[in-house]
Amino acid sequence: MTELPPLREVLEAHGLSADKRFGQHFLLDLNVTRKIARLAGPFDGDVVIEVGPGPGGLTRALLESDASQVIAVEKDRRFIPLLEDLASASGGRLTVTEADALKVDERQLLAGQTGHLVSNLPYNVGTPLLIKWLTGRWRPRSLTLMFQKEVADRVAARAGTSAYGRLSVISQAVCEARVVMDLPARAFTPPPKVASAVVRLAPHADAPSPADLAALEQITAAAFGQRRKMLRSSLKSMGGAELCEAAGISPDARAEVIDVAGFLRLAEASRR
Repeated sequence: MTELPPLREVLEAHGLSADKRFGQHFLLDLNVTRKIARLAGPFDGDVVIEVGPGPGGLTRALLESDASQVIAVEKDRRFIPLLEDLASASGGRLTVTEADALKVDERQLLAGQTGHLVSNLPYNVGTPLLIKWLTGRWRPRSLTLMFQKEVADRVAARAGTSAYGRLSVISQAVCEARVVMDLPARAFTPPPKVASAVVRLAPHADAPSPADLAALEQITAAAFGQRRKMLRSSLKSMGGAELCEAAGISPDARAEVIDVAGFLRLAEASRR
């Protein structure tokens, strides 16, 4: 990896730049990408899936880690030749897959192996991808993901704070979530209009079942869809006050003050 040309030179040689359609902002500073890889690890020889690698800045750092293999999933075919060059230099440890990460089956990519997710996510699909990984049939061993700072704060927000919402509840029902790194806009090429942050999510051993998660998605959609209303009103179509009482929650409370455990009780009660 140390003998590879600098990323800026590689981009210039291929005449490539970020595409706004894909929400691309590149991390070219290997000191930053190495720090992200360290925060994500150790991987103990497991496989790492990286989504949206672009020119491969984070990919290079992941290949320096203790991951046995890195699987890069890239939708923008302009970067496939760059990534294939990186794969050739990786000694067989990098596999490049041209695909839409929203549609890809991670279990197929891993072929029965366990895996972690590490990614500087494209801004325009970060939240849908997170929901896919939290609620889908495949559960990664860990997720270390970069979002716009506003989204990262929502993922890790606690009940009673302004950032707390549906994304907070679903994320924390499945994982322990914490912001582990903040990055200013100037760290990226081109600089976005907002700051970014890295969130590390570690799945709970006793994460909710798919049925409970489906119920949780419905409950949180209703509760936070009308977050200024009391739960007796926002959850009226699901039982309202009666549902709240069955879950041991005040019907006069609003969604923003109910913690994750409370929402899980509401989801469980709604399935009885």
